[in-house]
Parts: sequence; C-alpha cells; structure tokens
Amino acid sequence: MTAQPHSSDWPAERLAEARAVLADVAHHSDPLIRLACGVLIRHGETADEREAAQRLLVVIDARRPVQRAQREDGGRVRS
Repeated sequence: MTAQPHSSDWPAERLAEARAVLADVAHHSDPLIRLACGVLIRHGETADEREAAQRLLVVIDARRPVQRAQREDGGRVRS
C-alpha cells in the first residue's frame, strides 16, 4: 500500500462527493447514501445541510425493514 501525500483539498473533495451522491440518490446504494449522509451530518457547511442529511438518513434507515421483509417474502406484496 502506497501512502498518499496529504492534500489540504481532501475535506472539500469528500464533501463534494457526498453532495453528489445525495443529489443523485436514486442511483446510489443505501450504504453509500448512509456514508454520504454521515459525512454531511458531521462536516456540512450549514445547519440546514446537516439537518437535511440527518432527515435523509432517518428515511433510508426507516425503509430497511420493508426491504428485508420483501426479500424474505420473495418480493411478493402482501394483501
């Protein structure tokens, strides 16, 4: 493993990547969305940005049981 030189731009780059993931949330996996939310919750520039990331994280976490139930049911919808 090669050590990468430390760049002072890395925090801004990670924030930009996290914002890009959330801007196109429909095309990213839940684990990646959770990671992006975590970055913005901790390092977002504004309180609004941090709060929006926290709300999205709650939504993503809330749908986990539904997805698990659908997998266990083989994707069938219960009536």
